[in-house]
Amino acid sequence: MSAYADQRVLVVGGTSGVGLASAREFASQGADTVIVSRNPQRIDEAVTALSGLAGPVTGQTLDIRSDDEVAKFAATAGSFDHIVVTAGETPMGRVDTLPLSEAYAAMDSKFWGAYRIARAVHPTRSLTLVSGYLSQRPGRASALQSAINAALEALVRGLALEAAPLRVNAVSPGLLRTPLWDGLDAAARDTMYSSAVQRLPLGRVGEASDVAEAVLFLAGNGYATGTTVFVDGGGMIA
Repeated sequence: MSAYADQRVLVVGGTSGVGLASAREFASQGADTVIVSRNPQRIDEAVTALSGLAGPVTGQTLDIRSDDEVAKFAATAGSFDHIVVTAGETPMGRVDTLPLSEAYAAMDSKFWGAYRIARAVHPTRSLTLVSGYLSQRPGRASALQSAINAALEALVRGLALEAAPLRVNAVSPGLLRTPLWDGLDAAARDTMYSSAVQRLPLGRVGEASDVAEAVLFLAGNGYATGTTVFVDGGGMIA
């Protein structure tokens, strides 16, 4: 019997990166996995890529920036044992140069998006949010991301009390080799990865699968709540 064979899982942002890797792991272990995203084409591609695993995978479009869409989804989607929220767009930039409109949009996407899901869709076993280690170790052009990630981790602690006995946790990744960086110039991306390899204690850049393992650990661990698991290759101490 697969570990999640009788369970239903929602992965918000499950079409790429950590979300896709998490959906793959849940489905591989037998879960009935539902992935949601704003982009229907990417949903179709992800569902196709995950077909043939131990558990079924289906997809649905959902914009977590919309109060109405989240409310309608909550009313029609049915129940879930576990929810994982990985979605969120957070542009890089200094506070004094990043346009306020982009800053507001980032907060609306990553923080308020997760908040809307937590408010409207109520799993029976666990809720896991994905933040980022910049919450603890900000960079010179990442004050906004640091604040959003720290807010998500604080939200997890509060929700773990409010929603108990539902288990609420966060996974906080470091630098990962994911499509998030595809828009970066190839040479600059390679330089960033090489620099990280030299700096990190583990001597490698993380993969989405590294974080997905932590997501499934928190979903399956019956005594973990209100905590943040850092999966950063030692980035916080390097």
